[in-house]
Amino acid sequence: MVQATVLKEGAVSAVDYRCEPGPAAAPYAEWHETFSISYVRTGSFGYRTQGQTAELVAGSVLIGHTHDEYVCTHDHHAGGDKCLCFRLSPELADSVAGRPELRRVSHLPPLPEMTVLGELAQAAAEGRSDVGLDEAGLLFAGRFAEIATGRKRGPAAASARDRKRAVHAATWMDEYAHRPIDLERTAREAGLSPFHFLRVFTNALGVTPHQYLLRSRLRHAARLLAGDDRSITDIAYDVGFGDLSNFVRTFRRAAGVSPRAFRKMAKGERNFLQERLSPPLPR
Repeated sequence: MVQATVLKEGAVSAVDYRCEPGPAAAPYAEWHETFSISYVRTGSFGYRTQGQTAELVAGSVLIGHTHDEYVCTHDHHAGGDKCLCFRLSPELADSVAGRPELRRVSHLPPLPEMTVLGELAQAAAEGRSDVGLDEAGLLFAGRFAEIATGRKRGPAAASARDRKRAVHAATWMDEYAHRPIDLERTAREAGLSPFHFLRVFTNALGVTPHQYLLRSRLRHAARLLAGDDRSITDIAYDVGFGDLSNFVRTFRRAAGVSPRAFRKMAKGERNFLQERLSPPLPR
């Protein structure tokens, strides 16, 4: 039995696969509907496609090319496997991994460069990172393309046009941070593909778009916590967080204290200043 949980949809879709079949399960043919790249988190399984056979273990990377037939086998492991899969839209897949030499690459063994980014992607999927899940997927796919072709794309100096686009996107995100915003929507605002926009924005400003968006929301939240009496729940939703627990977790990771503790600290600092600035009472 295979359980597929969709974590994100769009130009970069993310799916959590949990596969339970063991050695007794009969393999059967399937087809990749779109380009995908999967990080094997745990377990192992066999992968047959394009006349190639491979045994994938934790840390391996599975590449699915659109319309390719494949078969998964479970001859050597009874515990099943878990994979984090990223599916890219045709346009995005072409911009990231559209080189002809990649067409025959069906998998990668466990490599330090890929396992580090795979674990980053898993942390993003679990809300333990301030990198967006779609960003993590593009970083993962882009690194695969570099490794498989031997062509590493270094961080080129940001042009004046790219810096202008990045600043415009940052200003736009700051204005609309309270609304649902993702990488695809912001890239459209900048007039770039998501993959190109991610590289341009990060290169120009030193943070990813999602990191900037989170920090913008946290900045607005800190301002409200320090000077507003609204509930923490209302503030979380007002600044753009769709989930209170996610807001509390993200705020604590950034500030080192909970929103409630930060509010108390901010009010305490204000009282402290008032005491220092108020004239002494006559004796």
